[in-house]
Amino acid sequence: MKNYEMVIGLEVHVELATKTKIFCGCTTQFGGLPNTHCCPVCMGMPGTLPVLNKKVVEFAVAAGLALGCEITRHCRFDRKNYFYPDIPKAYQISQLYLPICRNGGIEIETDTGKKRIGIHEIHMEEDAGKLVHDPWEDCTLVDYNRCGVPLIEIVSEPDMRSADEVIAYLEKLRLILKYLGVSDCKMQEGSLRADINLSVREVGAAAFGTRTEMKNMNSFKAIVRAIEGECKRQIEVLSNGGKVIQETRRWDENKDTSFAMRSKEDAQDYRYFPEPDLVPLVIDEDWLTRIKLREPELRDAKMKRYMEEFDIPAYDAAILTGAKRMADIFEETVAICGKPKEVSNWLMVETMRLLKETETDAEELALAPEKLAALIGMVDAGKINRTVAKEVFGKIFMEDADPEEYVKEKGLTMLQDDGLLREALSRVLAANKQSVADFLGGKDRAFGFLVGQMMKELKGKADPGMVNALLRDALASYQK
Repeated sequence: MKNYEMVIGLEVHVELATKTKIFCGCTTQFGGLPNTHCCPVCMGMPGTLPVLNKKVVEFAVAAGLALGCEITRHCRFDRKNYFYPDIPKAYQISQLYLPICRNGGIEIETDTGKKRIGIHEIHMEEDAGKLVHDPWEDCTLVDYNRCGVPLIEIVSEPDMRSADEVIAYLEKLRLILKYLGVSDCKMQEGSLRADINLSVREVGAAAFGTRTEMKNMNSFKAIVRAIEGECKRQIEVLSNGGKVIQETRRWDENKDTSFAMRSKEDAQDYRYFPEPDLVPLVIDEDWLTRIKLREPELRDAKMKRYMEEFDIPAYDAAILTGAKRMADIFEETVAICGKPKEVSNWLMVETMRLLKETETDAEELALAPEKLAALIGMVDAGKINRTVAKEVFGKIFMEDADPEEYVKEKGLTMLQDDGLLREALSRVLAANKQSVADFLGGKDRAFGFLVGQMMKELKGKADPGMVNALLRDALASYQK
């Protein structure tokens, strides 16, 4: 039986985080009533003219530089002609002949080590509208709010050989774009969508097989299943003596299979020609330099710095930098309190736990650095113990509570009155004579139980160190 391998390339469509559309002043805000974020320009009305949004070019260049691309200093837009309801003017303004970025790549981690995935090009274009299929009325409606939203399309080389490599590439790409601030990359809102170009070939073969394309995949789960399903389908076709047809296919998540939509178009099918309503674009050295200077510290560099500057383990550094918002909170809190390991511990343990419990994305974390720093300072100063601190942290996370006010209001300041502690100790020892006997008989676990009873008696507000010391002294006196 022949052994096959996958060959995969991606076309990733990224909605840019500009406030207005690429060729008009309409808002790019997600949502809104259908067909309310439109104007004659993005609706393609006769006689209207596009005006290029400079921020779109800046974001495209920033993405290209971060992805190691060459920037095309003299580029232009092209008109891509096709008739489909989601493009009312029957053409899309895109780039074919002179894309703004070319010949880049990023490095991903695989089971066998690092691997470079080449980026063939990045081009700018306008998004299409959204088709809404209404099963009740048996018709298709069109919402043009998304028409004209600026996109960059990042076209990879066919360098990926598994679904795992595809996901690693997409995760790395998404993090870079989010760190740059050029897109929120919310797949559930369509801000990042991937077209999967996939073929199979015999292991060791030099030539590529015939590829198919699955369009507009917008979740990692669906992408993995689509890759595995399409690979299996193509292998079955070849194993049965058939030929794979180059075509565009639609992945049906419910049926766990893909269906043919149309034969795959080539560039000539779209009758591209230079966009007559937009002048060629010249990117001068000064502007390019200014964009380079504004590039933030990206995730890989930030991880390395955390390990070197703050002595943070590699695993922790990876978690802290896995979301830009988390990294920002870490750095801002450290700048206030000067305790990187304490900050890291709170973010790694309690924050991650609460994010999971509340199903909150780390990028949406609303944790004020000054409040986390204040909490750490209160623990360090002995005002509250760590048990109380966890309760307070939960209130900061969930309700944006002020830690000092909450501790004062709830009377959670740590008890350090020796007399009160000794009175509580006497009550606990009198009420738990069997546990005292068990400890004296060599059962060390009984000590932990007695500590717990002391903390319960004192409503969690005692200094655990003082409790341990007093309890050991009291039990030692029994042994004399």
